[in-house]
Amino acid sequence: MNYSQLVTAIKGYTENSFPDTLGMTSTTQVNTFIRNAEIRIYNTVQMPQFKKNVEGSLTSGKHYLSVPPDFLAVYSLAVFTTPALGVMSPQHFLLPKDVSFIRETYPDPAYGAEPQYYALFGTDSSAPFNSPFNLSLIVGPSPDADYKVELHYYYYPESITTASTGTSWLGENFESVLMYGSLLEAYTFMKGEPDVIAQYQKRYDEALAQLKRLGDGMDRKDAYRNGQANNPVN
Repeated sequence: MNYSQLVTAIKGYTENSFPDTLGMTSTTQVNTFIRNAEIRIYNTVQMPQFKKNVEGSLTSGKHYLSVPPDFLAVYSLAVFTTPALGVMSPQHFLLPKDVSFIRETYPDPAYGAEPQYYALFGTDSSAPFNSPFNLSLIVGPSPDADYKVELHYYYYPESITTASTGTSWLGENFESVLMYGSLLEAYTFMKGEPDVIAQYQKRYDEALAQLKRLGDGMDRKDAYRNGQANNPVN
């Protein structure tokens, strides 16, 4: 389902063209429904398609690492353990901790060694106020050399409302959860009948359960160690 098909479905199911009102165009209204649905889905199911990985660098003696502008949360942070080899060296995955733990364990930032821990520090003092880069990670101990790092993180994929192709992973692979999520947003905006909203909610929950089965189950299952999926036979 592409963007145009999704908009047509929303207007058809709700029997509402969402005319321009309250300073909002019809397109603005419908796009808001869709984006709200996408964000709800992204925050409910952990899919590999909702993650990114980037490589960066830790500078000797500097224990802060800026995060990308579309960063939401850390999935993993790894250090390439042989600085001279860069990304060709083995990886060591850092353990997540609180900032207080790192501060108390490594009170002297001048002490340098291979980092073992990280925490989301918050404001990056080197970035302008309200900059999209206004977040950073702190590692402990401070790096004793320049290290290459690899950050896996969660992000919001580009919305189907702004994608140049008019498509998205959800629209192409799980159109039902995107459509019913958008319908819930639209019909709630319309202050629709409770029984209709309940039906949309039921269909949305069913579609979301299928997506969670894929993202939280099948994508994390190894047939050799966990066995094949099967249903009991009487």
